Amino acid sequence: MSLGILIFPGFPMACLTSCIEPLRAANEISGKDAFRWTVIAEQDGPVRSSAGVSFAPDSTLSQAGDLDLLLLTASPTARFGAPSRANAALRRYQRHSTRLGAISGGVFALARTGLTGDNALSVHWCYEAAFQAEFAEIPMQSTVICEDGDYTTISGASAAFDHMLTLIEAHLGEDIMAEVACWFQHPYIRSAAANQKTPAHDTAKSSDLLPRQVRRAIEHFAEHIETPIQINKVAEAVGVSPRSLERVFKEATGQSPLKYYRKMRMKQARQLVLYSDTPVTEVAFMVGYATPGAFLRHYRESFGMTPIADRRAKNSMRVEGSDALPS
Repeated sequence: MSLGILIFPGFPMACLTSCIEPLRAANEISGKDAFRWTVIAEQDGPVRSSAGVSFAPDSTLSQAGDLDLLLLTASPTARFGAPSRANAALRRYQRHSTRLGAISGGVFALARTGLTGDNALSVHWCYEAAFQAEFAEIPMQSTVICEDGDYTTISGASAAFDHMLTLIEAHLGEDIMAEVACWFQHPYIRSAAANQKTPAHDTAKSSDLLPRQVRRAIEHFAEHIETPIQINKVAEAVGVSPRSLERVFKEATGQSPLKYYRKMRMKQARQLVLYSDTPVTEVAFMVGYATPGAFLRHYRESFGMTPIADRRAKNSMRVEGSDALPS
């Protein structure tokens, strides 16, 4: 099987190594050249990752050979320098039965090609608000991996490792796959349908480990980011009194439901500030503020700076036109 990894400036290095290392180990353990991989860039020359480490690609997009799977990995702001030429190359791969896909922020570059149509795509939870703002017509999946139509999208680096293990099992069998997983002490292999882990704000837990009433309340909060809902209405929907909801929330998260709800809105606002070009006044409306004044005050309280300053600081970290962002 042949895999191409198309890297853009500012790409997360972990996404690249999470593809290559398990395949390399599988070849070594099996004694076969079952997998080959090619690091691809749009143009010649080294490509700098978000960690500042540069990689010399094996080939340009127009010159790479036959591929079974081509995955894009990038920051959310990445774009092809020559979109028409890149789209022509990607269509040519598809005509030769190459499956296209993306890892982490690479899903933005893939979606910007316009090739994915109405196929669902896996989007990392930290990019969901920005992705929906730019691609409202594209269905998003919160699963770690989404395989829909001719596309495979992978939420992050660890999920890329999971997908490589799945490919190893398909080509070399479950024994080789298990040995590769043990080589890297990969604790368990998630199916593509597993939901992404998301953090509970300001706690050491992921949201799936919170009490049922708290999880359900957070789900209601998430459904009412743009149109805020009163806490007593949430308590009623969850089936507890406002006082009981306050108590279980503080026990589970150390904060009140109202404070947690505001942090959810601020986190979504920050996604839009950092990963999209949406005007700040519009961001305020998108997270439920009728006027920008209160939004700016709460944003500064949450992150220690204004949205404009936060966006400017993020831009100052750019690596050759892209961003140093999580994998």
